[in-house]
Amino acid sequence: MIRNSVKAVILIDGKILLTKNKDSEGYFYLCPGGGQEHGETFHTTLQRECLEEIGASVHIGELLFIREYIGKNHEHAAFDADVHQVEYYFHCQLNEQGTQPTNPDSHQIGTEWVSLEKLHDFRLYPKALIRQLQRYEQGQQTTIYLGDIN
Repeated sequence: MIRNSVKAVILIDGKILLTKNKDSEGYFYLCPGGGQEHGETFHTTLQRECLEEIGASVHIGELLFIREYIGKNHEHAAFDADVHQVEYYFHCQLNEQGTQPTNPDSHQIGTEWVSLEKLHDFRLYPKALIRQLQRYEQGQQTTIYLGDIN
């Protein structure tokens, strides 16, 4: 089954708000967001996920990127082989400062503002998103459909 997921791209002053997570390999970072539940629109899902992961409501703007993740094609195929997910990345603005996340993911240990210039130093998933985020922040044309990337 293919799973839909929505993600928030929250940018302020050259920094992006990410969830900070930890696994056996160390820290990794993700855009806030998660899976669409039956009966939810993308916007409803993204509002819920932002409250759960960053403790804030957001104003949802334009669709920036679409990324597929087909687990069997990537480095985590040993445990993600059956995963096929389509992620929709929306530009968002915070309606308020985040408080405590209401229902963070199991690996999430917090949130962090990360400089777009230094994203290459972080284990961000998907890594291929970094260049597109930098191009978007600089006002350059970006690719919307990114394909099966990690």
